[in-house]
Amino acid sequence: MNDWDFSPPPPSDMGDHDVPQEGEHLQGKRIALLITGGIAAMKAPLLARALRRQGADVVAFVSQEALRYTTIDTLEWSTVNPVITRLTSAAEHLSDSAPFDAYVVAPATYNTINKIRYGIADGVVTSSIASAIGRMEQGKTKILIVPTMHGSLHNSILTESLKFLAGMGIRIVPPREDYGKHNIPSERAIVAEVCREVSRSPLKGVPILITGGPTPVPIDNVRRITNRFRGRLGVQITEELYLRGADVLLIHGDGAYRPREHLPYVIARTFDEYYDKVMQTLQEKPYRVGVFSAAVADYRPETVAEGKLPSGGSIQAIPLKPTVKVIEKVRERYPDLYMVTFKYQERISHEELMRVAKERLEKYDVVVANRGEEVGPNGEQIAHLLTRNQEPQQAMGKKAIARLIADHLESVVGG
Repeated sequence: MNDWDFSPPPPSDMGDHDVPQEGEHLQGKRIALLITGGIAAMKAPLLARALRRQGADVVAFVSQEALRYTTIDTLEWSTVNPVITRLTSAAEHLSDSAPFDAYVVAPATYNTINKIRYGIADGVVTSSIASAIGRMEQGKTKILIVPTMHGSLHNSILTESLKFLAGMGIRIVPPREDYGKHNIPSERAIVAEVCREVSRSPLKGVPILITGGPTPVPIDNVRRITNRFRGRLGVQITEELYLRGADVLLIHGDGAYRPREHLPYVIARTFDEYYDKVMQTLQEKPYRVGVFSAAVADYRPETVAEGKLPSGGSIQAIPLKPTVKVIEKVRERYPDLYMVTFKYQERISHEELMRVAKERLEKYDVVVANRGEEVGPNGEQIAHLLTRNQEPQQAMGKKAIARLIADHLESVVGG
């Protein structure tokens, strides 16, 4: 960390209560954040702001026990709404005039979970959830419960209650396990589950396989040949599809960059491992879509040295041979799979890039093409999505590219 020069912060157009928008997956959605009396309640204001970053309108319902760990002022600042701490003649627990799209109990204590399971409605949180269950059973809302407690409290009573509630259709968000406790997951992980629950995307539940990152080939037991791509776009595509509710799996090549822990992914450490995982995964499940953004190795050494080659000397040459074209094998074996493929080029014109991409459309459903020379004002990646029947579409930046791909897949699945 550098020393501070005591200068004021750069000016910003954001107000004190504003949050930077990360997406629109909860735009227009009202979320009831129900906070119970566990120490994890201290993180509720951060969760409220994380929900707002996806566009949600958040209202906090807080038990008296929860106010030992957070405050009304903090929650009002975080939600920009009045905090509900008790039920009045306005019947706040019913929310008839402004119904909620989802109820999120976070943190959910042992006490509250078991009360919900047995229909006890003796406070602001449990009464609100009792009403929410009625709405859920009418298909009007979603409920998510985020259990947090010490490991000794995870007994057969809790297990029975959780299974019962899950059987009713309530989403039990898996806790983060650490130090013998069920800890509250990251705000981003909880928000992702809320987005998935309220999603009305045509992609909801659709099995989609994504690949991303490099696929190194070994020279010896220590050294590898790889490329400079790290797989950020593949992760961004996975997250965008995951938030829309798709049944995604990312096969991520071994690089320095790792996906966020709440995303479903497996690591492929070498080209051979990547090839095997792709083929095995497609065999195990009827995937409808494959998005192949991995920067797959085109060449590999003819032979891999045993152990570790001595350092300090010179290596005159490492004979290389072409690798198997994975997407060609996938196309051959799974002709009905809707395939989104990628083409990256350098030192060619835009017109030449379009020609190369259109040639690839003879085999594949979608080509996302880009070239190293075409970037945005801040170095953002610019890509073009091509299909056989539509004019090319352009997007700038990985998040926008991921949205463009997801929008296209929605039009295909929904159509």
